[in-house]
Amino acid sequence: MRALLAAILIPALLLLPNRAKAEEIPAQAAYLIEANTGRVIAAQNEHARLPMASTTKIMTALLAIESERLDETVTVVPEAEGTEGSSLYLKAGETLKLIDLVYGLMLRSGNDAAVAIACFLDGSVEAFVERMNEKAGALSLADTHFANPNGLHDAAHYTSAHDLCLLAAAALDDPVFSGIVKTQYYESHGDTLRTWKNKNRLLWEYEGGVGVKTGYTKAAGKCLAFAAERGDMKLVGAVLNCSAMWDTAKAMLDDGFARFETRIFADRRTEWIIPVKNGAKKALSAVPISCILYTVEIGRDESFDVEVSLLPALEAPVHAGDAVGTATLLMDGRAVRSVPIVAAESVDTVGFPEIFRKAVLCYHG
Repeated sequence: MRALLAAILIPALLLLPNRAKAEEIPAQAAYLIEANTGRVIAAQNEHARLPMASTTKIMTALLAIESERLDETVTVVPEAEGTEGSSLYLKAGETLKLIDLVYGLMLRSGNDAAVAIACFLDGSVEAFVERMNEKAGALSLADTHFANPNGLHDAAHYTSAHDLCLLAAAALDDPVFSGIVKTQYYESHGDTLRTWKNKNRLLWEYEGGVGVKTGYTKAAGKCLAFAAERGDMKLVGAVLNCSAMWDTAKAMLDDGFARFETRIFADRRTEWIIPVKNGAKKALSAVPISCILYTVEIGRDESFDVEVSLLPALEAPVHAGDAVGTATLLMDGRAVRSVPIVAAESVDTVGFPEIFRKAVLCYHG
């Protein structure tokens, strides 16, 4: 039963997006989703493979955080000093914590910080880049390939608006990452005292802005992965080669918050009863493992239904949390989200004396 739970835990998103007209979004590519439910709000040229400049650093930061080495001291390698482009002005041989480098990476977009992180974690930029691409594969980012940890131009370094948006959403699920990218100011304490202000204007200029990363090179143009939260909605988006990236991001977020809302179609109070064989109880209650939420377009005629698939009966013992079925949300007859149904209680096996007693009682009528 626990294997079944693991197999059906990932929500399904099978709908095509609401497709934006090319003239509506002044970017070469764009993508916007409601991250809690996966609903696609807007999409334009979303699978085009394009350079992404310093938005690359979302992956670099995520891998650094996942290393669980943030409190370790890093000695800056010579390869990091003098890295072209945006910089923390690190010096070879100076020391600071990995967490300080990650803040400098995300708030001030330090290209030298990216090289220092890569060499510290994997011994070389090349080895770290291998891990970046492995992580991209694990996240199913089919239109993404990394050639470096900072986003400096390389023909083999690209992503899509779709992939960048999904990467940002996955990173924001990490509480350390989300805390870093919404930090407005940070003071590092290494050999050199540094104070950084976050380059992300949305943190100051947009209600609910929570991140995530800017990027620019001549080849990539202006790029932005962005996110905002209001109420129970978290919108995450990406624009690539977008000269008016701040205004465009704000307009996309405004449109998403105005046109969509998140509704609950079933919660933990929803329950089903399943028979139990050879158990101390003849049946148990089953509940969704989480609320079934979906983001719907306000005023649009969309039909929703919850389709339930349950095991016909259970064999004791059963443990609370064991997977016993699936609840699938259908929109206009198409599956858009799937949530496991689990046992809400445990049921032990009936011992032999109890089985014998019941058999005797039954025999004697």
